Amino acid sequence: MSNLSTGSKRLWRTSPLTYIALVIAVISSIYPLYYMFVIATRSNDAINDTPPPFTPAGLFGDNINRALDNDTANLLQGIVNSVIVSSVVTVSVVLTGSLAGFAFAKLRFRGRNGLMLAVIATMMVPTQLGIIPLWGLMQDIGWYDSLFAVTVPFLTSAFGVFMMRQYATSAVSDELIEAARIDGCSTWRIYWNVVLPALRPAAAVLGLLTFMQTWNEFVWPFAILTPENPTLQVSLSTLSYAYYTDYSMVFAATAVGTVPLIVVFILFGRQIIGGIMEGAVKA
Repeated sequence: MSNLSTGSKRLWRTSPLTYIALVIAVISSIYPLYYMFVIATRSNDAINDTPPPFTPAGLFGDNINRALDNDTANLLQGIVNSVIVSSVVTVSVVLTGSLAGFAFAKLRFRGRNGLMLAVIATMMVPTQLGIIPLWGLMQDIGWYDSLFAVTVPFLTSAFGVFMMRQYATSAVSDELIEAARIDGCSTWRIYWNVVLPALRPAAAVLGLLTFMQTWNEFVWPFAILTPENPTLQVSLSTLSYAYYTDYSMVFAATAVGTVPLIVVFILFGRQIIGGIMEGAVKA
């Protein structure tokens, strides 16, 4: 027993090198965002300063106003569109992923394994390969330059189905479902009252990952939307596509664009860590 306790203490003991590595990792992660904010509060000449500036100035409001007044970029419209698209896609992916994950994990039906393999197989196909045929389809049905084009094709996710299926397999016991059936619950009520609460940690992780991915998506919105009806990433690209790029204005707009992601992490970071750790313990 003493050997086990000694081994446990050694396992959790941290060396100075561990702290040094963690500090370097934190600084490397935070510094680009901090530098972006510093330049966003200064004039455009600060981008060429040597050494680079390390303290903010007082021009953030002016730079934001210039970005909002840029009629070509339509920044405010881009932010609104990104909020709508990201929110709708996130809610849909969580609901469809949890529904399909529950079905694949706990319901018995013919062809279940084959369908699950087909879902996993779609994850192996690069998304970029489908841009051209998807663009043609959007043209045919009249969704070019419409938010439907950047929303509907992504309302479900193969990764979401696979993730929720794996989590439901261990988080929801067969005995719990059988007890609910004996009490007279329908399959839908079992999902809503029994399965979905048990899947909440995984659903939080999936929702946040989906929100981040949709918020940062650029290639497909750039291909299907016009500058008059952009998402945030398209607006930012329009601001930076110029012979003379005003980096202070672009960085100020980018800083505003990262605020929703930071708020989401602050509000739901505990759910992310708790869900990941709970899944790791179950595994």
